[in-house]
Amino acid sequence: MRQIEYAQGDPDFMTSLARGMAVLSVFAQHGGREVSMSQISADTGIPRAAVRRALYTLAKLGYVGEHGRGYVLLPRVLGIGGAYVASASLSVAAQPVLDALRDAVHESCSLAVLDGDDVLYVARAETVRIMSIGLRSGSRLPAYCTSMGRILLSALPEDTLDAYLERNPLRPRTERTVTRTDELLEILAKVRREEVSLTDQELEIGLRSIAVPVRDRAGTVIAALNIGTQAGRVSLQTMHAQLLPPLRQAALRLGAVLS
Repeated sequence: MRQIEYAQGDPDFMTSLARGMAVLSVFAQHGGREVSMSQISADTGIPRAAVRRALYTLAKLGYVGEHGRGYVLLPRVLGIGGAYVASASLSVAAQPVLDALRDAVHESCSLAVLDGDDVLYVARAETVRIMSIGLRSGSRLPAYCTSMGRILLSALPEDTLDAYLERNPLRPRTERTVTRTDELLEILAKVRREEVSLTDQELEIGLRSIAVPVRDRAGTVIAALNIGTQAGRVSLQTMHAQLLPPLRQAALRLGAVLS
């Protein structure tokens, strides 16, 4: 991971610990499914030998276990993040608003923040599963190709955004993924102006998502709220006309609750 590369000149930075955390993060990206050593190495950019040592250590500590030809998370890993997600005021306060939004639009909706370079889901209200991977509180996704990620990236200071783009190559998740930096910057500028982000099958074919910012009373973007739909069932026009108004209203309620 480029974050690790950038920090290696820091004498207090523990590269081995950072690599172990990067390995753990891959399981979240794959929805907790079995992951092979080669997949982890490809996703993180960490050499296979270092991945093997990280997995060996995590297995000895009881956080991962071998399964088939790969590795899976073990229940002990819940102790790292589960307590925070369950008790965080953001998650607890947001859930009733997300539940009400889901019931109003009959679509799945989520709340997320930017954690490092990833979108971190802090609350979710689901109708039916619309992605190949299961999403839940604690799930992580790339920021550059997701609707909530673009909301959060658009709110970053220019130098922070430039550093993010330098660390994160825009890899194609589907044939629709925007992979040119200049094009993404144009999209983020539009998101910043219009305060809405819509992605059409850039993360996964068949998935469309629309997101808006959640602001505190001072106007600072503190999270992003989205509605995800199936592309074959809901048109882009319908998303703007029918889903965007209640999404904005829910974001306003969340901002008032969370401020």
